[in-house]
Amino acid sequence: AIAVGDLPAGSVIQGVTGVLTSTYSQTLASWVDIGLSADITPISTDNKILVMASVATGTEVMAVNVRLRLLRDGTMIGSSTDLSNSGFTHLEANQTGNNYQRFLESFTFLDSPSSTSEQTYKVQMMLSGALGTAYVNRGHSDQTRQHSTITLMEIAG
Repeated sequence: AIAVGDLPAGSVIQGVTGVLTSTYSQTLASWVDIGLSADITPISTDNKILVMASVATGTEVMAVNVRLRLLRDGTMIGSSTDLSNSGFTHLEANQTGNNYQRFLESFTFLDSPSSTSEQTYKVQMMLSGALGTAYVNRGHSDQTRQHSTITLMEIAG
């Protein structure tokens, strides 16, 4: 058997996935948890965590701007420190006729937590400079449902 410590750099050591099946709606211009998260405990401080998230979003009207961001243990990572305008994705559904649109927003980030303690990664959402309602895992009319996921993979350093 090969010991984990003998694996070459870049090897995947472990992986976990969090799945959000419930729905969420938001009308606020502030960051809020949407319920999408996953936990992982790295085995070495030299290893990295590859975070891949895919969030099923929907909008009510054509003037809804949606932003997503990533947090590790409650601290924003991988984007600007400007809390009002940061985020991995910025969906602007402003074209005429975009009422009730649905989108799959995705992002990937390679994190270096430098820890062997359990790490919790979660996704937050906000509306930015827009009026209306944004949804997770559903559209405005709620005719069909989707799932959102976050996958964490520990990568040998």
